[in-house]
Order: sequence, then structure tokens, then C-alpha cells
Amino acid sequence: MVKVVITPRTFGYNDPGVFDLCREYGIEPVTNPTNQRWNMDEVKAHLDGAVGLVFGTEPIDGALLDEFPTIKAISKYGVGIDNVDVKACEERGVKVSRAFGANSVAVADFAFGVALACVRKIAFYDDMVRKDGWGVVTTPDISGKTMGILGLGAIGKVVAKRAKGFDMKVLAYDPFWDADYAEEYGIIKAEPETIFREADFINVHMPLTPETKDFIGEKEIAMMKPTVVIVNCARGGIVNEDALYQALVEKRVYAAGMDVFVSEPKVDQRWKELDNVILSPHAAGQSDLAVKNMGRGSVTNIARDLGLID
Repeated sequence: MVKVVITPRTFGYNDPGVFDLCREYGIEPVTNPTNQRWNMDEVKAHLDGAVGLVFGTEPIDGALLDEFPTIKAISKYGVGIDNVDVKACEERGVKVSRAFGANSVAVADFAFGVALACVRKIAFYDDMVRKDGWGVVTTPDISGKTMGILGLGAIGKVVAKRAKGFDMKVLAYDPFWDADYAEEYGIIKAEPETIFREADFINVHMPLTPETKDFIGEKEIAMMKPTVVIVNCARGGIVNEDALYQALVEKRVYAAGMDVFVSEPKVDQRWKELDNVILSPHAAGQSDLAVKNMGRGSVTNIARDLGLID
């Protein structure tokens, strides 16, 4: 049996069979038994002798790998690897994998739900009634409007399908365009500037890279309709937080949904003072099926990369 440290606290919580899978592959899993995110000191406390690491949002860099040279493979419990120094891994012969598609439906459903909640002020009404208030606000609609999707990958594609179910016009941008899928679902290829000018809703589903950092900033927001709703369930930093905050305060953006932040898990107090933003704790991918898929996918990937299975 080889030691693999698994940091995500939801690993196996609804799928005890994933531990049988570990044993079948010859893996001794060391898991996070708490309901709290491990900090890096807590992660390191378990890494001695580990040959593999299944990780979530923890930063993986050369210094960590040098401190624990027995690690030969790391596997993302999800998809995004912006928190990984891939070059450092390559230089040290550490294999990197991710569970492609494991949580795409969960994230897409959450993102579309947040867009709907933002425009119809569902959280606002809930808070009002809990505080013994009563009243209504006439809101924009979602049906028949234009959805702009930045990143037509696995998640963006599912969002597009949901949007078509609401009779929305769908504009999408992706440098790696899937023409067949777009044609099948009536998705219109558009440059970002067109999306910024024409979309009533903008959903962000692109990876965080040097090219996408601050992809939506003050200049881009200035192009948008004041009735626009912006939802980011991708990565903090793609939407410039200062620019978005100021636009929300000044009502140049109708509402926003933020599941991700530049600084996690601590969220700047200023966001909590706005009634036109919905906040969530990087939770879009945490559905029953997604957690099961991420657990089994990440374990299978690391078993493969460690040579335990073909």
C-alpha cells in the first residue's frame, strides 16, 4: 500500500465505496476528517512518506515538492490548476492530473441558479421577510434575454444548454471553439467586446491565466448595460474586484454573483454590505454527484500516474 494524502474535506462523504477503490488500487488514503479546510501547516503535517497528493485549493509549488521529495504525483479534486506551479512539477518529474468534467454540471447549474437569483432578487426577498419586512421590487426578466458566456468549455456548454431552455440568445467566447456543439445548440460565436456590449447576463467560465487575469475590469464594465448581471463561478481574479465593487455601488451593474474571490477563504467585508451581490464560498462544484465524480476521478488519476493501474 502506498500513502496518498487527500486534503478536500468532502472526499468520500457520500461515497464510502471510494475507499474500497483506494484499497483495490493499493492506496492508503490519509484524509481530512474535519469539516474545516486544512491550512498548509496541517497539510504538511501529513505528507511525510506520501507518494501522492489529492488536493483542492492548496498552493502547490517547488518549495513544497522539495520539502517532500517522495511525492511523485498530484491529482486535482476538480479541474482548475491555477494554484499549481506546473513547471516546477515538470522539472521534478511530478505528474499532474485533474478530474475533467467531474463537476461541470454542478457548477453550471449553480451558476445559472445564481444568475436567476440575482436578477429576481431571491436572496434580497428572503432576507427582507426574515427581518419582518414585506414589499416587492419590479425586476428584469431572464427569459428571452441574452446570455454571454466567457469560456465555452465543459461548464460553459452546460450553461448554454440551460440558457436555451429559458429561450435566451446565447453569445459565447472561447479561443478553442467547438463549432459542432455551437451549431447544435444555436450558440453564436462572439468576441468579448460584443458580449460586454450586448449581453444581459455574463457568466465567467474560463481558467485563470496571465491572459485572463482582470479580463473584466473598469474598461470592460463601462461597455456593459447598467442592467447587466455578472456571475463568476470560475476563479477569483478574472473579474477585477475593485472595478466590480465600484460598479455595483454606483448601480452601473445591476447585480453580481461571486462564488470565487482573489483572497479565499477570507472575504473582504465590503462585499457583505451590498444588497445587489450574492456571495458563496467556492461551493458551486459541491453537489452529490460532483463530489462522487471528483473523488473517484482524482483517485483513479493518481493511481494511474503512480503506475498502480494501467
